[in-house]
Amino acid sequence: MPYYPGLGPDIINHTGVNQTITGVVILGSTINSQLPFSEIVKVRYSDLDAQGHLYFANYLVFGDEVLGAYMEQLGLSIMDPLSAPCLIFTVNIHCDYLNEIAGDSEIAVYAGYGRLGKSSADAVFELYNNADGTLLAKGGLTQVFVDPKTRQSMPIPPFYRENILEQQQELRP
Repeated sequence: MPYYPGLGPDIINHTGVNQTITGVVILGSTINSQLPFSEIVKVRYSDLDAQGHLYFANYLVFGDEVLGAYMEQLGLSIMDPLSAPCLIFTVNIHCDYLNEIAGDSEIAVYAGYGRLGKSSADAVFELYNNADGTLLAKGGLTQVFVDPKTRQSMPIPPFYRENILEQQQELRP
């Protein structure tokens, strides 16, 4: 894959939305995640802080980028707000930093949902060292689905809810 400096994380592999994740072997490491979607992100020099490891906010960027790819895979295109069925506001975000991420690492980022409400959802992500499977960070964010015209909360679009539940049966009531 070509490298374009400054255009965001380099996604160098895509494992796909229908993949069975538990115990998956990726490039020689075993990663035990229950989350349904993953991509491999290459840490670039521009992602680092002055101490030579991943800048703390980029953990959130990596999680959000892969979550966005999962959302697209589930049929919710939010790149064009004028044609999107809803807007999504992030109202809370958190990250537990468990291990340092060095430059030039390959990070397996897993994403999915942990809770579906009526008009909000909790998305979750995990970052693993792709070389040895070490869990590096985990976090999540709360999304509120918003009507583009009124900018008030609205129910999660039915097609999107059903696509999530198809991938994550454990979220069914």
